[in-house]
Amino acid sequence: MSDSATSDAGGAAGDPTRATGDADEAKDAASRATGAASRATRAVDEVTDAVDDAAKALDKVPDTEDEVTDTAGRVAVGAGDGTRAVRAGLPEPVKHEPTLPGPVFAAHFHLPGDPTGPYTYGRDENPTWTLLERAVGELEAPGQDGAETLVFASGMAAISAVLFSQLRTGDVCVLPDDGYQVLPLVRAQLEAYGIEVRTAPTGGDAQLDVLDGARLLWIETPSNPGLDVCDIRRLAEAAHARGALVAVDNTLATPLGQRPLELGADFAVASGTKQLTGHGDVLLGYVVGRDAEAMAAVRRWRKIVGAIPGPMEAWLAHRSIATLQMRVDRQSATALAVAEALRERPEVAGLRYPGLPDDPSHEIAARQMRRFGCVVSFTLPTRARADGFLDALRLVDDATSFGGVRSTAERRGRWGGDAVPEGFIRLSVGAEDPEDLVADVLRALDASSA
Repeated sequence: MSDSATSDAGGAAGDPTRATGDADEAKDAASRATGAASRATRAVDEVTDAVDDAAKALDKVPDTEDEVTDTAGRVAVGAGDGTRAVRAGLPEPVKHEPTLPGPVFAAHFHLPGDPTGPYTYGRDENPTWTLLERAVGELEAPGQDGAETLVFASGMAAISAVLFSQLRTGDVCVLPDDGYQVLPLVRAQLEAYGIEVRTAPTGGDAQLDVLDGARLLWIETPSNPGLDVCDIRRLAEAAHARGALVAVDNTLATPLGQRPLELGADFAVASGTKQLTGHGDVLLGYVVGRDAEAMAAVRRWRKIVGAIPGPMEAWLAHRSIATLQMRVDRQSATALAVAEALRERPEVAGLRYPGLPDDPSHEIAARQMRRFGCVVSFTLPTRARADGFLDALRLVDDATSFGGVRSTAERRGRWGGDAVPEGFIRLSVGAEDPEDLVADVLRALDASSA
C-alpha cells in the first residue's frame, strides 16, 4: 500500500466525525436518487396516461373529412360546440383571402340590367350579414337545412319583427308576465293594434292555461331577471295542437345552452348584444325560423322598418362568436361557484340559478339545457343594502345588460319595469378568475353590512 493510501485510510479511521459525515452524504445522495427515480416513474406514468388519452381521442376522430364538415363546407351536426363556434359561418377558403373577410361597407352594389342576385341594396342584404346569419344558423339549428336566419340592429328589433309580422288585429298573443322589462311596452303597442294579449308566469308552465285561441305563444326561458324555466317542448306541443306559433327568447341561454327549434319552437329569437357576442360593444339581434312563409314575413318587416345591423357590428359579432364556447363554459362554471357561495349567506334571499341542484327550475332546466347561463339573481334585505353591496364591488361593474366578459350587476328595481323587490340584484358573471370573483362578492356583502 502506498504512503498516501495508508495516510488516507489512517485519517479516515482516526476521524469518526468525517466518516459519519461521509455516511450522511451517502444517505442524502441515495435519498435524492430515490426521489429522482420516483419522480421519473411518475413522469413515465403521466406520459403513459397521456399516450392512452391521445389514443382514445384518436379513436374518436372521424375517419373522413365529411364527418367534420358537410358537403357545403359547414361544420357537421356531430361536431363539438367549440369546433362549431370557431368555424361557424366561415366562407370556403380561397388562396390569399382572409379566413373571415372584413366588413363590406356598401349602400348599393353594381346592378346592370334586371335586379337579380343576392346583393342589390344595402337595406336588403349585405355579404357581412350573410356570413353572420350562416354562423348563427349553424349554432341555433345545426343540420336543419330549412332553417333561415335574419340579423337585426338589436334584440328588440328582432322581437318586434316576429310579433308584428305574425300578428293581425283580432289575434291573441300570449306573453310571459315575468319576462324582459320592455315586454309591457310591447303589450301596449300590440293592444293599440287591436291584438289581445294574455300573460302568465314562466314557472310551472303557467302559460298553458291561457293558450286557447292564441295565434302566437312567446316564451322566455330562463326568464329575465327571475330565472324561472318552463318546459319548451311541452308548451310547443300544446300550442301547436291549438294552431299557435311558438317563439322562444333564447338570449339568456344562448344556442350553446339550448336550441329552441330542436325542442319544437317555430322561432328562436335573441339579443346578440348579450353573451353571444360577449364584449359589451355591439347591439345586435337575430331571428331563426324554419317556416319559409313565416320567415318571409319577418324579412319583409325588416325591410319595411329598416332595422338592420351595420356591417361593422355584424363583423364584430361574427368575430366574437369564435370564443363563445370558451366564454360560456367559463362563465357558467363561475356562476355556479358564485351561487354556491351566496347560498351560505344568511342575508341573501330568493337565490336563483338553474344550475343549482336545489333550484326550483333545475329539474326542467337539466332536461332541456346543456349549460345554465351566466346570470345569478338574489335579493338583499333593503334597497340601501343592495346599493351598498353594488358600491363595494371592485371586480363587478354596476351596469345593465348581461353576458359580457366583465362581470356586471345592478339593482333591477331602479328601472321600474320588473316586478321585483327593491333589494333584488341581477348579477352577470364574467370571465374573471372564479376565486377572485367569489372573494369580491363575499367581501362586498361584508362591507355592505357595516
